[in-house]
Amino acid sequence: MERWNNRVALVTGASAGIGEATCKLLAKEGMKVVGCARRKEKIEALAKETGLKIWAYQCDVSKEDEVSKMFEWIEGHKDLGQVDVCVPNAGFSHPGSLMEGSVKEWKDMLDVNVVGLTQTTQLAIKSMLKHEVNDGSIVMVNSMSGHRVTMASKLKFYSATKFAVTALVEGFRQELRQMEPKNKIRVAQLCPGLVSTEFGAVSGAGSMFDNFKEPLTSEDMADTIKYIIQAPSHVQIHDIMVRPTAQLF
Repeated sequence: MERWNNRVALVTGASAGIGEATCKLLAKEGMKVVGCARRKEKIEALAKETGLKIWAYQCDVSKEDEVSKMFEWIEGHKDLGQVDVCVPNAGFSHPGSLMEGSVKEWKDMLDVNVVGLTQTTQLAIKSMLKHEVNDGSIVMVNSMSGHRVTMASKLKFYSATKFAVTALVEGFRQELRQMEPKNKIRVAQLCPGLVSTEFGAVSGAGSMFDNFKEPLTSEDMADTIKYIIQAPSHVQIHDIMVRPTAQLF
């Protein structure tokens, strides 16, 4: 991680879980970290508690203008100025099945999990290109649900949004490789299985986690994100799926 020392990372969904753990780890590794979430106060508390270089920014990634203003703020900040690493991590699910869900709930999930992620990634790449960050890194936090639909879960529309992310990773990779002049900006995704975060309770899938003795931890996933970022710039890590050892599905 030495080459990333004092460079800037942006992490969305940073107030809890994988986002929070990633902010903490990257800052410990010497990066300047912008953590964004609706609950800005939780990121501020993390920065105060650790004394690390973590800047809190309040942003709802489902709001186009808020995402745009966040990048303008980073660009204009005297200690930041650009984005070298971006971890679009924000995501959520409503608890209903396809037959129980509403159009509003589907649109809410699309706005965060797909559109917000895409806008964040696009603007991060534009920042990298503008500042000639030749080895920039994007790591989208996806899900095992971006690869399969499980009978045991009601979260079928959530899975559809995560399948979209899998397509977006490849789409951005292709566009980056076709750009002139050439660059070494890389895009990857991390697809966790069961992780012990607040996602289970919020999504209504808490029972899956309650009955599982050894889920992954947020710190496990932050370590994997670090692994992707620190790979040499000629190495394109595209997609990592991580399950708890005991997970069957």
